[in-house]
Order: sequence, then C-alpha cells, then structure tokens
Amino acid sequence: MKFFALLLLVSSWRASYAVTDEAIVTETVYLDVEVGGAPAERIEMGLFGATSPKTVRNFVALATHEKGYGYRGTIFHRVINNFMMQGGDFTSANGTGGYSIYGTYFRDENFIMKHYGPGWVCMANAGPDTNGSQFYITAVKCPWLDDDTHTCFGKVLKGMSTVYKAMKTPTDSKDRPSTPVVIRDSGRLPLTKPFVVEKDGALL
Repeated sequence: MKFFALLLLVSSWRASYAVTDEAIVTETVYLDVEVGGAPAERIEMGLFGATSPKTVRNFVALATHEKGYGYRGTIFHRVINNFMMQGGDFTSANGTGGYSIYGTYFRDENFIMKHYGPGWVCMANAGPDTNGSQFYITAVKCPWLDDDTHTCFGKVLKGMSTVYKAMKTPTDSKDRPSTPVVIRDSGRLPLTKPFVVEKDGALL
C-alpha cells in the first residue's frame, strides 16, 4: 500500500489516514436520477475522503443540502454517449453556474486519482482552481483527461446501468439532452467503516 507523507483525520471513525492513492471509500452518497420522464433510479457513489477530503466534504454537503442548496432538482446539462455526463449547475443549469460550500470556487485539491474507467466521479471546472459544484461521471477510461486538470474523488458503486441509460438520451448540438436527465433526490448513505474498491472496471 502506497502512502504519501501528509496526514489527515477521518473524524467519522476517529482514525488517521495518510493521503493515499488507494481508492478508500469514506463516504457514500446517492443520486436518484430520472431519465426521460421514467421513474427515478438510484446511483450510489463511494467517495475517497482519505485522498481528497475537501472535495468530498463539498460534494456530500451539496448532496445533502446541509447548507440549504445543492443537487436536488438539478439536471445533467451535458451528456455525451460513451464518454461522460456532467451536472451540478444548480444556478444556471447550463454549465456556467453553481458554487461550492467554500465560496464560488475552491482550489484543485490534488490529481492523485485518475480516470481509470467507467463510473469515476470527478470535478468539472473552467480552468485551474475553479472547482465549484459541477461534476461528471465517466462511461469509459479517459486517459486523455489525466493531465492534472480534474480532481477525481469517487466512483459509482451501484447504478451504472442508469448512467448508461442517461448517456443514450438524444442530445442537441451542445450535448444537452432533449429530454431532461434530472436528479430528483440526493443524500448521504450510512457507512459502517471505510473500504477499498478496485480502480478499474465498472461496479453495476
């Protein structure tokens, strides 16, 4: 197991972890996603708070609406089949808005995790140190994105079939779905203790 020097506290279990390139799930969240007006289906994600604690804290807070704003009722405004789906813009719904719990933007935390395969959850941005609320979920391995520009901080644990379904939605010339892909509900799931997931391959 490879560790980096910086130490952090994962307070939920009162245990210390080194910032690591292992995919250690320390938080689990869900998005209930409606595709084309059909009943919402759940996507469950494991988040790597031992690697990117600030980014994970932001995502959990937006999923739970603990600050009074977040992902519920928002859309995936950009969907590209066999690539990724992007959402999280809760102010403009077009990729120009949203903000973090720390302010409009927060700095890139690190680029330890890469786009290893389907189901990786990463921050979308408008350039260096412009992380807000927008994120994307990959459908494939994306080595061309491993250029130290996006913080990857989680992976889909269940519900990749819903991701693939959403990606088959017809889109316009700007990759916007012709029928909405909507996050009807979102929140935090109970987690007894951290666990490690494989980086490669999809978890259905």
